[in-house]
Amino acid sequence: MSSLETIIQQVKNELTAKNKIREDAHEYMRKASSLSKQSILLLHQKRFDNAQKMLNDAKNIITNLQEQAKEYPEIIYSGMFSATLQEYSEANIILTLIKDDRFMLPSEINVPPTDYILGLADVIGEYRRLALDYLREGKVENGVKCLEIMDQIFIQLLALDEAYMLVPGLRHKSDIARRIIETTRGDITLEVRRKTLEDQLKKFEIPTQTKHRQTSKQKLKNTKTAET
Repeated sequence: MSSLETIIQQVKNELTAKNKIREDAHEYMRKASSLSKQSILLLHQKRFDNAQKMLNDAKNIITNLQEQAKEYPEIIYSGMFSATLQEYSEANIILTLIKDDRFMLPSEINVPPTDYILGLADVIGEYRRLALDYLREGKVENGVKCLEIMDQIFIQLLALDEAYMLVPGLRHKSDIARRIIETTRGDITLEVRRKTLEDQLKKFEIPTQTKHRQTSKQKLKNTKTAET
């Protein structure tokens, strides 16, 4: 019979090994989350190739973690990994929307539906940033399109109904998304009105300026005639 000391030492060795795996896994999760966040920043800078490279690096890390989860599911499938998959989903959804004008499927990036949905909810906030960038550039139509995508996502999230109970945190994110959308709608409405007023003023100014130039030319002509 093994002594208690031997048993305790074996347990200690196993726990130490698992703790090392946990620490390494968490470090990889942080790295994958950071890569996903960086890719979103690059998207806003319109550096799409760089953003895709960041996501490819994040994909490799996540794939390795998912393989490791087969042996250590209790370590890998923690709240931290779920947050990583949400960041990864959000970045992939935005990149596909911008480049291909379509919504990416959860199966395309191999993430659970719940993490995909939570990442999708966060896309609304990033699309507000895109909309504001377009407004600053004077591209109001592009800003309006961003708002349409935000509305589309929010409406489909609401359509989940009772599934809200199966996706922890979704209701909170949806409440935030609603406020973001309404604020963005107000910003775009003001800009559309400003641009419409500006266009109307330009139409009024052109004939007035033309008439003023014609009047000035006529006065000059009259002056020359009188001098003659």
